[in-house]
Amino acid sequence: MQGELENRNEPQAVFRWLWIVFFLNGMTPGFWMPALTNIFNARGLGDWVSVAFVVPPLCALISPLIGGALADQRVPANRLFAWASVLASGALLAAFSSLDAGWNPWWFVCLLGMYSLFSGPAWGLLTVISLTHLEHGERRFPLVRVGATLGWMAAGVMTSYVLGADTSPTAGYASAVARLLCGVCAFMLPHTPPLGTGRSWRSRLGLDAFSLMRNRDHLVFFVVTALFSIPLGAFYMYAPELLKELGDKRSTATMTIAQLTEIVAMLLVGSVMLKYRVKTVLLWALGLSAVRFGMSACAGATGSIAWHIGGIALHGMCYTFYFITAQVFMDRRVDPGLRGQAQGLLALVTGGLGPLVGAMVCGALRNHLVTDDGRGWMEFWGILSAMIAVCFIIFAIFYRGLGKEEPAGS
Repeated sequence: MQGELENRNEPQAVFRWLWIVFFLNGMTPGFWMPALTNIFNARGLGDWVSVAFVVPPLCALISPLIGGALADQRVPANRLFAWASVLASGALLAAFSSLDAGWNPWWFVCLLGMYSLFSGPAWGLLTVISLTHLEHGERRFPLVRVGATLGWMAAGVMTSYVLGADTSPTAGYASAVARLLCGVCAFMLPHTPPLGTGRSWRSRLGLDAFSLMRNRDHLVFFVVTALFSIPLGAFYMYAPELLKELGDKRSTATMTIAQLTEIVAMLLVGSVMLKYRVKTVLLWALGLSAVRFGMSACAGATGSIAWHIGGIALHGMCYTFYFITAQVFMDRRVDPGLRGQAQGLLALVTGGLGPLVGAMVCGALRNHLVTDDGRGWMEFWGILSAMIAVCFIIFAIFYRGLGKEEPAGS
């Protein structure tokens, strides 16, 4: 047993198990999220799309901070992640079973909310585990994180070409299986004990993370990240719908193009973080994101699917350079006893507050601008592109950084 434990904590064993867990963790939403809009539309539940996409970010306002606080103060992060994943798989299975059985959609919404509560802290916990145990974390973290991208891609391809489930709850069943396997494999991750000592109710709820806002740059970073996450909510909600409008019958598989460019970006981002300032890297990501949404606006104006596919391809690059840099940035700028809560706060902003507002804003924009005959997509994506341009301007003006010697991974 002791030998097994030692072997498990050898650098290559740690890397291997982290990569597998990231792969399965990325595969889970890769099955159901890109297909959900078309699954609902096929069942005449199109009006429920925005409601369903509101639920995960709403739950992410609660669980990431509490999960981060537990990992910082009470429960080893690896065990917390493993058991939460097992419970999340059961909730996801129940959610899609209710949809398949034709129950009232509120059953699906509530069960998806339960899944989201269990899975909300997942990415933050995996980030803490990875950057705690990986040697040369800035370089190697993107290499394990790319496992999640490959998992998402594999799920998309399997949904369209193996399961034929672009409009079927079968995609949700596959997602539940992937999540269960993720939880089982997570028991092989290295022990990551709590390092914090907080005892107050504020600490136990993860609210100590908000003390980071006292730093001006941190405040600007979190505000811009929240604003940036609002238009990003439209990507998985409505990019597949536009693909279908433009004649693509395999929209779930087409969406995985974003993951191809994300893989390339993952291989590059470690070196980029060590060479360029945080501000430079994040501004690149914001600027390219504005262009990416502008390309989808061009697709809506011209009816050419090539513009939209080009924008989807650019999405992977934008996502990686912003959010992976952000995760490493937060891990390196906070006290070790606050890392879990800091990642939880980042998850709250990127997976909770921003997407919650985004689901409502993007849903309202889509219903107001896009007509039944497919017109209005140019205005829809154009407005979202302008929103990201505003984020670029705010960050460029108000974020200061530490000077020329501040590489993102330092």
